[in-house]
Amino acid sequence: MIRFTALRLIEIAAVLLLMSFVIYGLIGLMPGDPIDLMRTADPHLSAADVARLKALYGLGQPLLVRYLAWARQALHGDLGYSRLFSAPVLSILVPRLVNSLILMGSSFVLAFAFALGLGIAAARRPRSWFDRAVNLFCFAGVSVPTFWLALVLILVFAAELGWLPASGIATPGKGGLDDRLAHLALPVLTLTLASVGGYTRYVRAAMREALAQDHIRTARAKGASEARVVWRHALRPALVPVATILALSFGSLVSGALVTETMFAYPGMGKLIFDAVMGNDYNLALAALLLATATTLAGNFAADLAYAWLDPRVSYR
Repeated sequence: MIRFTALRLIEIAAVLLLMSFVIYGLIGLMPGDPIDLMRTADPHLSAADVARLKALYGLGQPLLVRYLAWARQALHGDLGYSRLFSAPVLSILVPRLVNSLILMGSSFVLAFAFALGLGIAAARRPRSWFDRAVNLFCFAGVSVPTFWLALVLILVFAAELGWLPASGIATPGKGGLDDRLAHLALPVLTLTLASVGGYTRYVRAAMREALAQDHIRTARAKGASEARVVWRHALRPALVPVATILALSFGSLVSGALVTETMFAYPGMGKLIFDAVMGNDYNLALAALLLATATTLAGNFAADLAYAWLDPRVSYR
């Protein structure tokens, strides 16, 4: 296990290094650069000023030289300066990252908890009315557009009933825990309803396959209770394929949900990445995209470790 862990960490570092170069190159190919944008915003800048600024920031150097300079600074904790927010990238990234982790983490936990209960209950009663109802709910969940669902929730709970705020992260002048939770309710509900259907279908399919195995019939023949059969003998092997799906969702915990954050004016990573790319904020976009890549790789690594814990037959020796 130690050798496997070390090799995977080396692979993750190599992929991050490669992705950093690819993202840096793609962002560098975008039309315009920060100095050109400064020139359009300030007509008093002369051609000599533009040339001097480009030489100062190294924009006239080859791509590889610029990338190596950026990588050297990033390894020392300097991610550069955000042009859009006029602040260091790290000071902009951390608050948005915390907001996205709270939003996406809450919806992720709630969606998987509901999916686990619904999927297990439907798998135990195949072709029953409950199974058909769960299938209909899952079909609706994966089919409804997220922006439409967000609009419906805003109209019902914010505009008509007035129970919950429609946007923002806190009320100006308040910002207490109850106020933060009230602002978080509708975005979390939107993301939970949008993702619970897909998770439920995976859990249901995996549990139906696990409950049809020979060792399940043997456990029942030996007199094991239904709860023991489901939770001890069937659930762990059924979660092996589900762990892969959950691992692929880890990247969205950092990259955020652009549509939901836009609909509710929630300051998270999804809106931040979009604004950074559209605004040619190279340093901010590069750091945010690399953070999302690192989270996805970490999720895949966690899934590999979970396989061995869920299924004793899996060994990495």
